[in-house]
Amino acid sequence: MAAEEPRTEGRGTTGPTPDNTMRAVVRDRYGPAEVLHLARIPVPEPGKKDVLLRVRAAGLDRGTWHLMTGRPYLLRLGFGLRAPRNPVAGMEVTGTVVALGAAVTGISVGQEVYGVARGSFAEYAVARADQVAPAPGNLTAEQAAVVPISAATALHALERAGHLQAGQTVLITGASGGVGSYAVQLAKAFGADVTAVTSTATVDHVRSLGADHVIDRTREDFADGTHHYDLVLDLAGNPPLSRLRRALAPTGTAVLVGGEEGDRLTGGMGRTLRAAALSPFVGQRFTNVVSTTRTAGLQRLTELIEAGRVTPHVDGTYPLEQAAEAMARLEAGRVRGKIAIIV
Repeated sequence: MAAEEPRTEGRGTTGPTPDNTMRAVVRDRYGPAEVLHLARIPVPEPGKKDVLLRVRAAGLDRGTWHLMTGRPYLLRLGFGLRAPRNPVAGMEVTGTVVALGAAVTGISVGQEVYGVARGSFAEYAVARADQVAPAPGNLTAEQAAVVPISAATALHALERAGHLQAGQTVLITGASGGVGSYAVQLAKAFGADVTAVTSTATVDHVRSLGADHVIDRTREDFADGTHHYDLVLDLAGNPPLSRLRRALAPTGTAVLVGGEEGDRLTGGMGRTLRAAALSPFVGQRFTNVVSTTRTAGLQRLTELIEAGRVTPHVDGTYPLEQAAEAMARLEAGRVRGKIAIIV
């Protein structure tokens, strides 16, 4: 049974209720999907620059997997050495504002917003006010929940890191995933000629996103030298830099996003560092993305979504009590687009 709606005192605290608790998906150690379990914990209180949300849905993104597993190990320096500092899983969120911090302006109690929250796999979650925006009016709660981090990362990779211009050719690896599915749509919306790389099972899905050309990575090599691209987005892959260079135009740009392989200590960061060291000595440019989701970026995404130029793809929905099952599906690489957790 859902926790009762917390009463608010002033603008920024949750007042007493019969128990003032909520259901949440938590973990008390790092590990695979099995560490996730449902528990009843206190409703969090927003700080002066935060908002408290009654969560309607949460998105499952790759960052949540990293925080669950604690990999790469360097990540634990910021999130807890031996165990997660914040036990509640989840980051992407859509929900109703139920309380405001004392310093929050421009947001109203009762407003439907989407963005990033600490511990969104719960009935209530706290979000920074500068990391949420009004939710797109043409989306369901589960659709809105799978946008904030993945779509913002794709937007950052294309515009700020990749400097994409209309008419350029773009190659996107990992095109069927969370970031990739948005990158294909955004690149097309910005006037690029898009070639998407994916597996056999997802060729039709990626083509439906609007890609001009689709490469089945099990049958073709995007770096065979046949085509050269102005921009390459390498999403959560690990091809050697030499292969990326073969796919790039002489003055092209490669943007490295994520990287799920590599050693347990640094993950994909080793390749990113090598790319940064190489870039000044070649005509091609290598860079990476450290994306943050902010209100301005969410507002820009809302405009594109409400104009019909970008559409979230929800490949499945799961209730809170099945969050571990949803994560296991993500771990197995069986997700086209995104998964939503319904609260």
